[in-house]
Amino acid sequence: MNRRYSILLGSGSYLPTRRIRNEDFGQHIFYDQQGHRLEKANQVIIQQFEQITGIQERRYVTDDLVTSDIAFFAAKEALASALIDGEKLDYIIVAHNFGDISAANPRSEFVPALASRVKHHLGISNPNTIAYDLPFGCAGWLQGMIQADFYIRSGSANKVMVIGAETLSRICDPHDRDSMIYADGAGAVILGATESELPVGILAHCTRSYSHELAYVLKMDKSYNLEHGSDQLFLKMQGRKLYEHALKIVPTAIKDCITMAGLVIGDIDKLLIHQANNKMDEAILKNLYALYDRKDIRENVMPMTISWLGNSSVATLPTLYDLLAKGQLEGHTIGQGNTLVFASVGAGVNVNAVVYKIPG
Repeated sequence: MNRRYSILLGSGSYLPTRRIRNEDFGQHIFYDQQGHRLEKANQVIIQQFEQITGIQERRYVTDDLVTSDIAFFAAKEALASALIDGEKLDYIIVAHNFGDISAANPRSEFVPALASRVKHHLGISNPNTIAYDLPFGCAGWLQGMIQADFYIRSGSANKVMVIGAETLSRICDPHDRDSMIYADGAGAVILGATESELPVGILAHCTRSYSHELAYVLKMDKSYNLEHGSDQLFLKMQGRKLYEHALKIVPTAIKDCITMAGLVIGDIDKLLIHQANNKMDEAILKNLYALYDRKDIRENVMPMTISWLGNSSVATLPTLYDLLAKGQLEGHTIGQGNTLVFASVGAGVNVNAVVYKIPG
């Protein structure tokens, strides 16, 4: 008996053209949370940062672009990849957290919704193409995928575009060393409906929110430089606390999702995890295998882009998938019958995972 499943029809991404290397932060003056200037030399701070995060460079947008612009670029590429007309889309879901922030006036714009702006830029006139935004921390794009799957499985939609786009460079405190983590980017996918006797596409998903204790692990606050001279708010993170909890809650969520799909870790060909911190992601992978009492981690199971793209929040997973699907990640390939796991964690604290089997 055939069942209705959600499958990926196409993808697209936009990688900003400005390459910001670690050495470009050499002239910054860094402060701690109490407003005290860090005593270590910048060269030492940067070297330690790279050892922990694995980040060597990241991408920033040029001053003429905002988040909805790069979301549009990725969306246009995804439509071309899927070979479909944008007028046939039932939903456009744009995951982001800060709206459009211009270089000249670093304030968030949310009206109209970024999804409405993308739909406008695409020239889609169909009023039945519903466009809305999804702020859900770094886990927003994957949550958009989960919502799209609900629409498709229920029969209320046949084609849904899910975009993740962010310009974190616009909300970085230049005096906070954690700001070296953040990057800009956009990625988009199109999910479509298919009928299949065998399970394909999205097989299972789960979401968890840890807002009781961890709601403000990431939040907006003033510059660490008490003499910054501006009331602008910047993204702030309790990195150690987030790291410690992520190592516990993310592997468990992934394992539960794999179990829901009727699979085990040995069935997973690739784990696409939010590119937050290289050391953290490797520890999450190790802890995930440990939940299965396994130390033999599958070779090349976790493709990474963080070393050259940094952490672009909701854009890390869709850009990672797009590069992987198009054979643009050296040493990594995917094909028909492969099973992927997507996983992310972000502000809130929100965690989610999706198991996906490529048709074929």
